[in-house]
Amino acid sequence: MTSLRKLGSSDLEVFPLALGGNVFGWTADRDHSFAVLDAYTAAGGNFVDTADVYSAWVDGNSGGESETVLGQWFASRGNRDDVVLATKVSQHPQYPGLSAANIKAAADASLRRLGTDHIDLYYTHFDQPEVPVEEIIGALDELVKAGKVRHIAASNISAERLAASLEFSDREGLARYVALQPHYNLVSRDTYEGELLDLAERSGLAAVPYYALAAGFLTGKYRPGTSVDSPRAGGAAKHLETERGRRVLAALDEIAEAHDAPVATVALAWLAARPTVAAPIASARTVEQLPALLGVAELSLTEDEVERLTRASA
Repeated sequence: MTSLRKLGSSDLEVFPLALGGNVFGWTADRDHSFAVLDAYTAAGGNFVDTADVYSAWVDGNSGGESETVLGQWFASRGNRDDVVLATKVSQHPQYPGLSAANIKAAADASLRRLGTDHIDLYYTHFDQPEVPVEEIIGALDELVKAGKVRHIAASNISAERLAASLEFSDREGLARYVALQPHYNLVSRDTYEGELLDLAERSGLAAVPYYALAAGFLTGKYRPGTSVDSPRAGGAAKHLETERGRRVLAALDEIAEAHDAPVATVALAWLAARPTVAAPIASARTVEQLPALLGVAELSLTEDEVERLTRASA
């Protein structure tokens, strides 16, 4: 039985891989989404991450498609209480921004689509520096007091704004961020390491990194001379052009071979071993893509292997 990890200072305990919901209603239709969710939970997974904006960027979509699919799956399986559900506010075309009124309206819209009366972890998706932290935290606190949200978190926020938010929460005795969702992986370390990570560590916040596999580059399927049929192929393949990308891939290959494990599993295991990280986020369009992701729950890298990857990615 895979050990669950405590999420920061909250009472939430999560599987060491968060299943990304960005593909639901986009590159995974309803049936494929249900199959992936079924397989993930059957393997012990209990942490699903989505956002109200997923997937408004697709022609014909208006945002909320992922939440709608999840709501249908919860209704079909009757398992809402078995899943730690995270979603986000600020980017939905109808509910943009972090004004107090918008946060509350967007939360109600998310709850309707998800078919639930509460969100376990509610993120501010992208910070809006022009909105006072007092207004944002105040609105989130109201949602917690109303029982609509259990815990709050932040994604894409500066260390300065995060510090101000935490200080306000502590001073006023209001709901306090318990987690961060930073962009963080083996080929993008400065997006989290440094001031933001240090603050998270001092403040007892958990990190739940997105782009954990660098848009697919860290699965190892992108190699010189190969082409990959994926909406994200361009972004992933660019890492092949950098010395660091090639160094990381070489180190991943060696360690993956030593463990007889997929490259993606090793990349996620490095991330899961980093300070503050509770669970990396990764998504799967098909059930066949899941085992390499789920393997992070069982793979323990040695200190030497973690250090080799850390050096390679410097």
